[in-house]
Amino acid sequence: MSDPIIRIEGLKKSYAGGVEALKGVDLDIEKGEILALLGPNGAGKTTLISIVCGIVTPTSGKILVDGHDNQGDFRAARSMIGLVPQELTTDAFESVWATVSFSRGLFGKPRDDRKIEDILRRLTLWDKRKAKMMELSGGMKRRVMIAKALSHEPEILFLDEPTAGVDVELRRDMWELVRKLRADGTTIILTTHYIEEAEEMADRVGVIRKGELVALGEKKALMAQMGQRTLKITLDDAIAEIPAGLAEWGLALEDDGHALCYRFDTHAEHTGIPGLMRRLDELHICYKDLATHQSSLEDIFVSLVHEERAA
Repeated sequence: MSDPIIRIEGLKKSYAGGVEALKGVDLDIEKGEILALLGPNGAGKTTLISIVCGIVTPTSGKILVDGHDNQGDFRAARSMIGLVPQELTTDAFESVWATVSFSRGLFGKPRDDRKIEDILRRLTLWDKRKAKMMELSGGMKRRVMIAKALSHEPEILFLDEPTAGVDVELRRDMWELVRKLRADGTTIILTTHYIEEAEEMADRVGVIRKGELVALGEKKALMAQMGQRTLKITLDDAIAEIPAGLAEWGLALEDDGHALCYRFDTHAEHTGIPGLMRRLDELHICYKDLATHQSSLEDIFVSLVHEERAA
């Protein structure tokens, strides 16, 4: 296997007062993949992106971007990266065309009107090319931020909450663009709270909690590794509480007493289900339906965040 396009080793970031934003993150990102980073606010996602992009200085650790050290060889490393930040920061009085063209020049790229036109057309911004930034909606401004990030033809694109505040149509267009960029070989790292998008779009998913990468893997592998299956038993008659004779299974009572839910590990040698069903018969608890549900990325994410709050 070829070397990763981004290698992050032992990355730490501490702020004044002893706050640890990152606690020794190790992460390899492969060329051409879409990696989604999930995590609650304050988990360290934006700090991680900001350090890789050279905006924030790490306390310790090493980052290689296609072999270039992002501290010692900053210019070469940064030229490979496009960043779409969470905050919309543009000159309100500049036109869309000028804003995107200026960003290309910042990276020392020669003027290329055809390239800028192509980017604007792909982002459905061509008709707005003469409009001033202050005249655009929030969703259109975010498109311009993506156009700016693509203006110097980077091989790596960071999208920090790219669809925040964007309507459904714009969001769908943006994800279509992401697919096209990946098809062209662009490596894409995104943070998002829209878990269904991460589940649909990403090749791999990482979960950041309290400055640590607590889960990382291909979507299916991650769900198989961390996900659980839930058996829902719909009862003939509602019960007020779970009988003592069912205590060992750790059941939950749901649907106003009409259902018992049993969570089990699909990889366990013994799931406990046959014993549970026998015990229900012994206790004369009748049921009319059985259904199972595989945990989604959202279930995994919620459980990890729950662990964080309980810690």
